[in-house]
Amino acid sequence: MPGDVVQGHAKVEKQCERCHEPFSQSVQNKLCRDCHEDVDHDVQRGQGFHGRLKDIEQRQCKSCHTDHKGRGAQIVLLDRDTFDHAHTDFALKGEHQKVQCTGCHKPKAKFREAPGRCVDCHKADDPHRGKLGEKCSDCHDEKSWKKEQFDHGKTQFPLLGKHKDVTCQTCHVDPAYKDTPKECVACHKINDVHGGKLGPKCESCHGVNDWKKPKFDHDRDTHFRLTGRHASTACAGCHKGNAFEEKLGTTCVACHKKDDEHKGRNGTECQDCHVTSSWTRSSFDHDKTRFPLRNRHEKVACESCHKGSLVKDKLKLDCVSCHEKDDVHKKQEGTQCEKCHNDQGWNVRVTFSHELTRFPLIGLHAITPCGECHLNSSFKDAEQECVACHKQDDTHKSTLGGRCEQCHNPNGWQFWNFDHGKRTDFALTGAHETLQCKACHKDPVVGDKLELPAACSDCHQKDDIHRGSYGQNCERCHQPTRFNELKSSLR
Repeated sequence: MPGDVVQGHAKVEKQCERCHEPFSQSVQNKLCRDCHEDVDHDVQRGQGFHGRLKDIEQRQCKSCHTDHKGRGAQIVLLDRDTFDHAHTDFALKGEHQKVQCTGCHKPKAKFREAPGRCVDCHKADDPHRGKLGEKCSDCHDEKSWKKEQFDHGKTQFPLLGKHKDVTCQTCHVDPAYKDTPKECVACHKINDVHGGKLGPKCESCHGVNDWKKPKFDHDRDTHFRLTGRHASTACAGCHKGNAFEEKLGTTCVACHKKDDEHKGRNGTECQDCHVTSSWTRSSFDHDKTRFPLRNRHEKVACESCHKGSLVKDKLKLDCVSCHEKDDVHKKQEGTQCEKCHNDQGWNVRVTFSHELTRFPLIGLHAITPCGECHLNSSFKDAEQECVACHKQDDTHKSTLGGRCEQCHNPNGWQFWNFDHGKRTDFALTGAHETLQCKACHKDPVVGDKLELPAACSDCHQKDDIHRGSYGQNCERCHQPTRFNELKSSLR
């Protein structure tokens, strides 16, 4: 197998013949279209996306929809941002060009199943409740749903300014279009932020182009310029009483104290971080502080670190001040987390050198997985003695003690070197030279101290034909090569 097929083809993964014809790539297209009948239907009738492709009959399906890239692979190469809807049966014109794909294409539905008539999408928006039929295009076009072909300019109330964008039923609450009042206050009394205190002649201050932007120039006539969101805020949003009599504070907190999600912890100079265009758009640049936000820190909410007062509390910059609870080493490795870790993630590109520890990794230790010795994250608890890890490998059964390194090295148990003459007070000569270790070292050693008696009689008392009559200093007469070989001075 060159790789798993996508999830949609998983059920036929073992039926290669469903998609492939041996030695014939041209037949493969037919196999694809036999399964995907809807696409084949479009191609035969020259409709839909595939049917409109001029060279569709010369193309190989796999040139766009390759497979064997894994279950989660995307083999429909559709880029929603660059796709030209003109290649379909429904070219996007006017306001349709601004609609999100999901506005017409519902989740889990095929793109071809999207509706194509106005009423299919806009039935809920029909102010006529279906009384004028389903041919919306007779009065409306794609440029604007609110712009119809009916010419209101031929009535006694031409639609000017913002009135052009108002839906019919906003003023005409019933089908009786006649006798509709023409005074501003008749429709906008509910919007009168002045509460009727300035009279019913709204047109004295307001125009038809923008109800929220009166002829009164706030930038020119006051000490508080309206910028950003302030420019679109209704007068009553700030002026709760008489707009011409009350005196309002000009600081952010004067109006927005209730909006302060920091609950006063960050002081009252809101403008130091925020701008008038949006609360969520902060002008504060953390990179200009002593702690630039990088990688994982970029996505952390402010209050995760700044739990107290932003103005009064000075946070420490070391890792452990925030991440002490995350320290799986329980402070055994110190507090300088950055020596091994980085801000991409605790487990990302950990740079730890075992050569700087009391146990450099050499030989076979260099390729041993960490978990073989470090059974938990308390690394310093790991034993350093050979026998701690290799007790079960000890062929000597502890008869030579626990200091394995005195004979062996990390390259392998079979690589060993021990000079009995230099490392002990008992050089192996003569017949002793060919003896195996276990011939003398028979009992397990407790601890690291390995001591055996060195007198001949300690091992050879049973071989003494003199039955002790000449004492225990056998070496005075005998050679270590064999018992019946006496020293020359005694021959």
